[in-house]
Amino acid sequence: MPRQKTIKKEIKVSGVGIHTGQKVELLFKPAEKNTGIKFIRVDLPGKPVIAASISNVMEKSLKSRRTSLGEGKACVHTVEHVLSALFGLGIDNIIIEVKGEEVPALDGGALGFCRILRQAQIIELNSPKVEFAPHEASYLDEDGGSLAVFPDDKFRISYTLSYPEAGLNQHLDLVVTEESFMRELAPCKTFCLENEVERLQGEGLGKGASIENTIVVGKKGIVKGKPTFSDEFTRHKVLDLIGDFCLLAPSIKAHVLAVKSGHPLNIKFLKKLSKTGSKHSAPLAATHNPGNPTPPPFDIEKIMQILPHRYPFLLVDRVLDFEEGKHIVGVKNVTINEQFFNGHFPGRPVMPGVLILEAMAQTAGILMLSRPENRGKLAYFMSMDKVKFRKTVVPGDQLILKVDVVRIKSRIIQIKAEAFVADKLVAEADLMFSLVPKE
Repeated sequence: MPRQKTIKKEIKVSGVGIHTGQKVELLFKPAEKNTGIKFIRVDLPGKPVIAASISNVMEKSLKSRRTSLGEGKACVHTVEHVLSALFGLGIDNIIIEVKGEEVPALDGGALGFCRILRQAQIIELNSPKVEFAPHEASYLDEDGGSLAVFPDDKFRISYTLSYPEAGLNQHLDLVVTEESFMRELAPCKTFCLENEVERLQGEGLGKGASIENTIVVGKKGIVKGKPTFSDEFTRHKVLDLIGDFCLLAPSIKAHVLAVKSGHPLNIKFLKKLSKTGSKHSAPLAATHNPGNPTPPPFDIEKIMQILPHRYPFLLVDRVLDFEEGKHIVGVKNVTINEQFFNGHFPGRPVMPGVLILEAMAQTAGILMLSRPENRGKLAYFMSMDKVKFRKTVVPGDQLILKVDVVRIKSRIIQIKAEAFVADKLVAEADLMFSLVPKE
């Protein structure tokens, strides 16, 4: 099962921002699991932190041919190439300390960043990778461009580029893996049309552009710069798109179809996708691994010491992963001997959806009641929201129950719960509990 990744050691890189022309320095630092990608403006008072998320995209910057992030008065411009490199290498968690307001251009693509990050040694963390996997098709068409996603078991991009004024009509279809990213996309430089140069310079952009990092295309072909591929322009658009998609999730399982899309359309579409509820963590493998003798955090005996439930209503068999007060992954082995199968569609037994919710709730109960200060208390349901059942659960299935704490306020706990079978999301819900002492 894919695990989250970070780097092993700190490493620096410096250069000139492609638009500001200013010198900037980045320090890449390792980060713990579930940290995400965070930029820190260490050159500003208070060292403000800017998380790499769709909610922090600066809308005004999208019209300037770049993706920029900001929180409060702090910002970091032109982050798409470094984000694309992180996505391509599978790095989920990293701290990027920034001295300056724009990411350096380096080679105008992602290859320079990839080489630096590989020098820092990429390592795995003991936590499942968060991925975005849509359950249905989604589409957006605007200003002559379009984007669509369809469910898939891999990340595939089909991109069509069209600049008739420069004679550019290209198409690329690529399954994105670390190998294909490094080979087919990372070396591809940014580009602009010759008739755009004067306007961009008039807007104060492109001050750091050079033949090393930018290709200029005119009506009769390339005016400046040296491409690696004949269809470099389409490839760079795909590189940019991946950098923007990194703001949605560090792993994508979908087929993306794009026609003439750029940063404004990418971000608008990603905001739409972020509301679909299709982002989740692939669960840790639940099967026994002889090569890993580490025992589970809680077996059934420990679970019974924490939960008040007993047969036939104890619906968690063991716990695979546990981070106190934050995260837990439990297991329910569904067998034909379950009492509820006697009367619930006996001709075609299906686990009742309410019992899947109960199994989620019991897993959350282990997480909350295992804390010393909560021992002996009871966890009562207060509410449930955004409940969705994706697939049926039948005898023989192994139900993986993933719970993450969203908020703790006094005795009230909000959680996000998901249930998987064979890596497929079968149910999800937002639940709220109240912890009360036993009378």
